[in-house]
Amino acid sequence: MKRIAYSLAAALIALIPVNATAGSFKVIVNSAVHVDALSKKEVSDLFMKRTPKWSSGTPVVPVDQSDRAAVRDEFSKTIHGKPTAAVKSYWQQQIFSGRDVPPVEKASDSEVVALVRSNPGAIGYVDAAADTSGVKVLTVQ
Repeated sequence: MKRIAYSLAAALIALIPVNATAGSFKVIVNSAVHVDALSKKEVSDLFMKRTPKWSSGTPVVPVDQSDRAAVRDEFSKTIHGKPTAAVKSYWQQQIFSGRDVPPVEKASDSEVVALVRSNPGAIGYVDAAADTSGVKVLTVQ
């Protein structure tokens, strides 16, 4: 009986939307992107370049944090369901096979915000405490 209760509790928790602004990071987009909310899978597909364009036709420009940033590990685990090392391994395979290159990496939250602010198709993520003036913060469900 306890096992069923735990399984039910885990299933219910999985159904609760994740608001990226309430956690340890915020997903941000350029103000020209006409989206206010995305699912975790949609965000993952944008960052893994499986979705190359926004619905408007504007190319998506994903911006990652440095692989040494704690926010990147949290983002990778929450959005991709994998640690940063596994995501980097995926990109190494993509590079080696000549399919694609990983998103550009920036060294700080302010650099991510600046790039997202200046590029109409950009999407990035920053620490929850970062200043996001001039960009739109998405709700991730």
